[in-house]
Amino acid sequence: MQTVKDFFAAIGRGDKEALLALVAEDIEWIIPGRDWPLAGTYRGHAGLADLLETASRSMDTSTKPREFVAQGDRVLVVGFASGKVKATNKLFQDDWIFAITVRDGRLTNIREYIDTQALARAAHPAHVDTRP
Repeated sequence: MQTVKDFFAAIGRGDKEALLALVAEDIEWIIPGRDWPLAGTYRGHAGLADLLETASRSMDTSTKPREFVAQGDRVLVVGFASGKVKATNKLFQDDWIFAITVRDGRLTNIREYIDTQALARAAHPAHVDTRP
């Protein structure tokens, strides 16, 4: 579990080198959805570097892991993110869960469960939110 905590600490610091050191060469990171900048599947260190660059270029975000639950080689992380999509200047809030697999001390798979609608709304300038 410490490896996963270190991973989130590196995200908070924006420390790309530390992130790359904590993940396997063949890492797979799956971010669901479409119609927002980070949706997709990222593989390997090159894919992770691409994800980090896209995130830096397109969003300002703060990620707060709140709970870590481990069983075997799996760690579930429950957290909250808030931020802004730079292209639209729209804010978002997102309660999320990351399901992470750790093998030999490195993250090998990350699957996010996130509020894809909230992120898509923030990414589209034409969207008008009619909720009260």
